[in-house]
Amino acid sequence: MSDYETDLIPAPRRIGTTTASRTLDEHTALDAGPGTDRVARWLRATVGPATGLPLPPGTGPGRVRLAIRPGLAEEEGPEAYRLTVDEEGVTVEGASEAGVFWGAQTFRQLLGPDAFRRAPVTDRSAWELPGVVIEDAPRFRWRGMLLDVARHFMPKDGVLRYIDLLAAHKLNVLHLHLTDDQGWRLEIEAFPRLTEVGAWRARTKLGHRDSPLWDERPHGGYYTQADIREIVAYATERHVTVVPEIDIPGHSQAAIAAYPELGNTDVIDTASLPVWDTWGVNPNVLAPTDNTLAFYEQVLTEVLALFPSTYVHLGGDECPKDQWQASSAAQARIAAEGLADEDGLQSWFIRHFDRWLAARGRRLVGWDEILEGGLAPGATVSSWRGYAGGIAAARAGHDVIMCPEQQVYLDHRQAGGTEEPVPIGYVRTLEDVYRFEPVPPELTGAEAARVIGTQANMWTEVTENQARVDYQVFPRLAAFAETAWSRLPAPADRDHAGFERRMTGHYARLDALGVDYRPPAGPRPWQRRPGVLGRPIEGAPPIV
Repeated sequence: MSDYETDLIPAPRRIGTTTASRTLDEHTALDAGPGTDRVARWLRATVGPATGLPLPPGTGPGRVRLAIRPGLAEEEGPEAYRLTVDEEGVTVEGASEAGVFWGAQTFRQLLGPDAFRRAPVTDRSAWELPGVVIEDAPRFRWRGMLLDVARHFMPKDGVLRYIDLLAAHKLNVLHLHLTDDQGWRLEIEAFPRLTEVGAWRARTKLGHRDSPLWDERPHGGYYTQADIREIVAYATERHVTVVPEIDIPGHSQAAIAAYPELGNTDVIDTASLPVWDTWGVNPNVLAPTDNTLAFYEQVLTEVLALFPSTYVHLGGDECPKDQWQASSAAQARIAAEGLADEDGLQSWFIRHFDRWLAARGRRLVGWDEILEGGLAPGATVSSWRGYAGGIAAARAGHDVIMCPEQQVYLDHRQAGGTEEPVPIGYVRTLEDVYRFEPVPPELTGAEAARVIGTQANMWTEVTENQARVDYQVFPRLAAFAETAWSRLPAPADRDHAGFERRMTGHYARLDALGVDYRPPAGPRPWQRRPGVLGRPIEGAPPIV
């Protein structure tokens, strides 16, 4: 049996052998059954250039066959697949097109690391696959990663690249954090100053917020609506859903810098606020006015036209209440709405947009602070401050996405001491992430079913370019992908040594993909960064 058979990541549910291996060459045909045309197109566009296999249409001996087999859904769910290599050739069957696509990803892994390149690197004309049968399906339907493009902008091509990396690991949600105090990254035609002003800051704090260093160069950028349509279409081809986040009512200084009337003008001079240039929890929050509601309704109208995702994330986290306490307008709103306090005012914000989205067939997602003051009826909770928020939400009958900072915040350091370039947050090693369990044991069966999935979050305050994002994300995202896809034993019983053995082969795939991951032995010389850019903050909240 080939090494490629045993180093699959994420680990499949069941794997066995057949009596015949197969050799693919220039004559190997690709038989795409009904509903699999997009998968066939993806195979020819990725595996074809890397291997030199043209995969012409056809049904000859030894063909690669793609087929939708709905009966698999009854056994394993809508994303299930079965991959068979035997005397007839290669057969990838899926319960749906998504299942066929995940099976095609496994087929690519079986071909070996060179199949992950963009052009051939050898003169080989034949590719051998071991005789194997793989039956597989995901544990969770939401298997996501948050990419923060607000703190440090990632150009469109970098986002497209991360969609490919997610798909290669069978992750199916890209949560794009598009707006924050430090930048607004989405073109809104009704409000052009959001990008003319809000997408740019004069300078940037280097490292943790306590660092004395600054990058005095302006920083910014944004996605045009055409860019977003391209990103969404590219992701759809790869069965990745792009979930947009427009953060309210906190983390909004970039929007207030562009449109000062959105802020609490009776408390501060909002006209003098710039796009924020440092990190942390910002006191400048949205004013609870009818004008603010109407403004964001218009923003979201354009967001819904661009993103077909059922879910829209509206943040709701880290909203200081000081300005509302001092604002006569905010206090009048509290009185008029019969709210108990400022926490109730935040809930009023979220409830308004929960109803607004529901009326348009969409669902609101928010960070677990939306529990404060009463949870909006249809809201889904992203539980980031540990498990407690997710447990409370699940017990109250709400759907939950588990993404606790203590386990799956990938901006946090990967080793102790001063080894890491910017040593912020908790130490979370590859093994720590591999032993992450999304479902708390204290939930009952019905409550546990409310955990619809899990997500790793990559915040970018201290990762100013793609290479630094790669360093933080990989290889830990490979471990996370296995916890999200595979049905693993309890954390203490997981075979981490076996996972590390499989990672030996997977590192070769990451090399072929050009991922600047953190090696097991520690940072490469060019991944280190001298200077006092941060300090370990054990037990402190991250700068999200």
